[in-house]
Amino acid sequence: MKRIYFLLIILTACTNVFSQQTALPFGEKRISQREHQTWASDYKKTVYSPTNAGIYQLEIPELRPTEYVITHTGYSLSYNEANEQANWVAYELTDEKTTSIVKRANKFIVDPKVKTGSANDSDYARSGFDKGHLAPAGDMGWSAKTMTESFYYSNMSPQDPGFNRGIWKRIEELVRSWAIQYKSVYVVTGPVLTDGLQTIGPDKVAVPKYFYKVILDYNTSDIKGIGFIVPNKGSKEPIQSYAVSIDDVEKITGIDFFPLLPDEQENAIEQNVDINAWIWKSSSTNFNRNKSNGTEENSTMVQCSGKTKRGTRCKNRTKNISGRCYLHLNR
Repeated sequence: MKRIYFLLIILTACTNVFSQQTALPFGEKRISQREHQTWASDYKKTVYSPTNAGIYQLEIPELRPTEYVITHTGYSLSYNEANEQANWVAYELTDEKTTSIVKRANKFIVDPKVKTGSANDSDYARSGFDKGHLAPAGDMGWSAKTMTESFYYSNMSPQDPGFNRGIWKRIEELVRSWAIQYKSVYVVTGPVLTDGLQTIGPDKVAVPKYFYKVILDYNTSDIKGIGFIVPNKGSKEPIQSYAVSIDDVEKITGIDFFPLLPDEQENAIEQNVDINAWIWKSSSTNFNRNKSNGTEENSTMVQCSGKTKRGTRCKNRTKNISGRCYLHLNR
C-alpha cells in the first residue's frame, strides 16, 4: 500500500512537470495565483502597445448577447432588426484611405449580408428624411467595392436633411482631417436607439433623435479619444459644443467601445475629453490633397499656429492642414 501511494506521488509530480511544458498560446505563460493580477496588466500593455502591430479589430465594440458582426470591405456593423438600421458602424480610417479614387456611387442597395433583410427604397420614399450615411461615402472612396458597399441600406439611418447636409457633414469632414493629421483613427458611429421612436416606411425604420460618433487616435505618442452626441436636426453651433467623453456616449447608448484596449488605458482615454488635444478646423474649410508631394492643404490661407523664438505667434500664412508653415511644420 505504501508503495502504491509513493508511485501516485511520483506520477502526480511528473504530470505537473509535463503540464508546465505543454505548448501555450503565443505570449502566454503559466503563473501563480499571487502573480496573476500584476502579470495580466503587464501582459496587456506589451501585447496591446501601439508600437506593436496593433490590436486586431480594435474598432469593434463589445457585442451584446443578440448581436453579431457583419463585415464589409471598408467597415463592420451590428444590425438592429427591430429598428431596421445599424446599432453601430465601425472602421479604421487611415491617411491613405482619405484619397478618393472613384466617384460617389449614389446607388442604394439592400445589404445581402443582413440575414433578416435590411431596409430598402420604399422605406425612405417620400418620408422627408435623407438616407443618411453612418460610414460616409467620403471615407469609402478608396476602392470601387468600398464605395458600393457604403450605399448598403444597413449603413443608412433616417436623418433630417439639415442635419445630414450640415453639422453631420462637418463632423465627417473633421474626422477625415484627423485621419490625415494623425495618420489613422478608429471610428464608431451610429444612431441612439430608444423605445417609442417615430418610424417610416413599410418596415418601420426608426427615426433617431440623436446620433453619436466616437473617435480613437491610437497611433501617436499622445493617445486620445473623443465622442459626439448630436441632435438629429440642423445646427450652426460649433462642432466642439457637441464633444463629450466616450464614457458619456457609452452611458447614453449602452455600448462598450474599444473593449480590447488595456483596462487602465481604456479608462484613462474614455473618462475625460480634452478639447485642446485635437486640431479643430473651420466648418467651411475644405481639404485638398496635393498629389505632387502627398501633403494636405486647406482651400484658404490661415495664420501659422507656430511660435517664434521670442514666444510670439508666427505671422506666416499657410494652406497646410496642420495649421503650421514650413518653418514650424515639424516642431
